[in-house]
Amino acid sequence: MAAPTVVVPGLAFGEGPRWHEGRLWLSDMHRHRVLSVDAAGAVTVELQHDAPVSGLGWTPSGELLTVVMDGEVLRGGEPFADLRPSAPHGVNDMISHPGGWSWVGQFGYDRHGGGAPTPAPLLRVDDDGRVTSAADDLLVANGMAVSADGATLFVAESAGGRISAFSVGDDGALSARRTFAPVPPPDGICLDADGCLWVAGVTTGAFVRVAEGGGVLDTVEVEPGRRPIACVLGGDDRRTLYMVTATTKGEAEASIAAMSSRVEQVRVDVAGAGRP
Repeated sequence: MAAPTVVVPGLAFGEGPRWHEGRLWLSDMHRHRVLSVDAAGAVTVELQHDAPVSGLGWTPSGELLTVVMDGEVLRGGEPFADLRPSAPHGVNDMISHPGGWSWVGQFGYDRHGGGAPTPAPLLRVDDDGRVTSAADDLLVANGMAVSADGATLFVAESAGGRISAFSVGDDGALSARRTFAPVPPPDGICLDADGCLWVAGVTTGAFVRVAEGGGVLDTVEVEPGRRPIACVLGGDDRRTLYMVTATTKGEAEASIAAMSSRVEQVRVDVAGAGRP
């Protein structure tokens, strides 16, 4: 595998990369904006907000959904769903299902005040903005992926050291929770056509391709001093692994001062599948 190359430099803190309609999309969390990137590397600001943003998705009709980390989801840039009553310590990543609902992960504890990770629900946002609990007792639900047939949801539990999998019913109900793979603390994930997951090992300095059960099949190490944050498989053939990395842990002031987060890319053998 060739060494990664830089696609988008100079971000405060990149998050939530998605491949959508022939473009790479991602949030620049602490500059409060959503970006898209074309094949030539030209960057477009798709949304500018006044607070940190993270997870991205789209409605079946094509409207952009954006997680505002203090506990809100925007649709088309406008307030859509209020998650604060169910997530008092903030929300992070999100995945949208083609059936019209989205799942949103939450921290579940006061990470700024020195609290310890606490089990908390994975939240569901329906197409009318209604917020419900989709599954209980997740330890910092973070990156997520949905299989190509829409029947399986994968959730990275950062504080749980595992990727959990759920069966998805026709109505979006989750059941049959199981551990897909034990892993070091995971951040973002994406799925490939062989049913394996690329995982951002935020504490390990590498993106790893993991099979069910935890076997590591491929590894892309990041430069010393950088941290793997999130990833997505994109490009015309979905064989380009886009990797978001940073030199900070996501703190706002340090990230804005450094402006060193970036998107890197490398070609891989197995194409992406499902979402993101």
